[in-house]
Amino acid sequence: VAARFGLRTEEQIAAVRPMAFNQGFYNLFLAIGIAAGVAQIAAGEEVAGRAIVLFCCACMVGAGIILLATSRRFLQASLVQALPPLVAIVATFVIH
Repeated sequence: VAARFGLRTEEQIAAVRPMAFNQGFYNLFLAIGIAAGVAQIAAGEEVAGRAIVLFCCACMVGAGIILLATSRRFLQASLVQALPPLVAIVATFVIH
């Protein structure tokens, strides 16, 4: 992870560690949100479930855009972050 984000020294890694810890939980909460939305859909609450899933996916796409805006060297990471939820958003409107 350090190499992907260009961190070369222990000092840089130590400086970023708290932010990375926070980011990990941010991603976990988005994943939990998507799971909750899918559970709502499975329970017959399609409108609420779709809203939750779409909101979480939109947050992920937005974060991927911000990552790319931070530096073009993060293109691959931003695509990994933003492309799957973008596909899910598009599929939601095409399938339904």
